[in-house]
Amino acid sequence: MSNTNTTPFNPDVQNSSNDALIVAALERVGESFRVMLWEQAKEHGLSPIQIQSLIFLHTHDDSMATVTYLSREFNVTKATVSDVIKVLVEKKLVVKKDNPTDSRAQVLKLTAAGKKIAESAGGFADTLLGYVSQLPDTQKTGLKTVLLQLIFQLHNAQIITMQRMCFTCTHYAGSGNKHFCNLLRIPLVADTLRLDCPEHVQKKAG
Repeated sequence: MSNTNTTPFNPDVQNSSNDALIVAALERVGESFRVMLWEQAKEHGLSPIQIQSLIFLHTHDDSMATVTYLSREFNVTKATVSDVIKVLVEKKLVVKKDNPTDSRAQVLKLTAAGKKIAESAGGFADTLLGYVSQLPDTQKTGLKTVLLQLIFQLHNAQIITMQRMCFTCTHYAGSGNKHFCNLLRIPLVADTLRLDCPEHVQKKAG
């Protein structure tokens, strides 16, 4: 059982530790995403993960449009994703197509109705986006750098299993504040580091 004298969710701990306050603040931001996503889910008569699946399929390449990939993306079992897709197929929002590169898996495609919901629901975080857009550019760059580093550490700890960011890509080279993309052959600065890169190739564990 967690000690209430050390948990970052104890106000007294937050008031004496910026580390604890930052962790608690990140939890609040995460809660805002859950609230906004739930609102979209209720509006369309779907569950949050069904909405997330539609948005992901709409915004990513066909090579990622499989049950196996979605299970890794959302950190859930393949059985859970299969149930999600079953409902979306029944609602005529998704169809299954033969996979030309893998006969053992099917490619998931959005129907016209599925695309319409994905486009509408994809803006569920627009309120937060509006607040972020008002920040000075220097604060945005600093915040982006911190968040990318934090996500990378969580990925290394295997808490977040699927990442398509520069730091986990085989094309990435760098140390400290120096970053380089060997695919694009360009140095990467804070403003050009990517969180979700279409050209990402997962680096093998060394």
